[in-house]
Amino acid sequence: MTAQPYTWESPCGQHYLIEKPPSEVGPPPLERDAPAWVAASRAVSAGEQYVTLTLQGSGKETVVLDGLTVRTVGKHAPLAWNDYAMGYPGVGCGAGVPTRSFTVALDAARPAVVPAPDQPDFPFKVSESEPEVFYVKADASKYDVSWYLELSWSSGSRHGTLTIDHNGKPFRTSGLGGRPGYEFPLGGDGWVKAGTTS
Repeated sequence: MTAQPYTWESPCGQHYLIEKPPSEVGPPPLERDAPAWVAASRAVSAGEQYVTLTLQGSGKETVVLDGLTVRTVGKHAPLAWNDYAMGYPGVGCGAGVPTRSFTVALDAARPAVVPAPDQPDFPFKVSESEPEVFYVKADASKYDVSWYLELSWSSGSRHGTLTIDHNGKPFRTSGLGGRPGYEFPLGGDGWVKAGTTS
């Protein structure tokens, strides 16, 4: 199982909150470089976080994925940091809804993993030769939420629960809370206030 916590549904839709002024924040990364950029900037996913899960059996037996649940370990006021938009204003951004897509409303009293419209729900089956990729979009607007996922599985007489987090730490997603926003013009040399790029 692999979890990629910094995939982007659409480059233009991804935002991060960072406790630094624009002069101290590097240009937006490519999506594949986002984990290193996030770590170096101590950034927190803002508004939404898009987690990609790749699940595969380790032997010949089929594994049934029975369900996916979300656990919150902290819920606080949104971070009072600056909002940095990924992508470049004016550059086309589009995204479809891939199969096996789920949403999580982190602001809810009891957040749940819900399949996107017209998408199948659990259970699923995986094996060594037939992996599955799940896309989980978690959104927050009212809170700064620390959370992780639990995947229940079974295979014959064996069963268990797999914790899905970011290298042993919970995922973290914060509402934007009307924070000052910045964008990086294509060909520019620094961040500017959001909405000022034509």
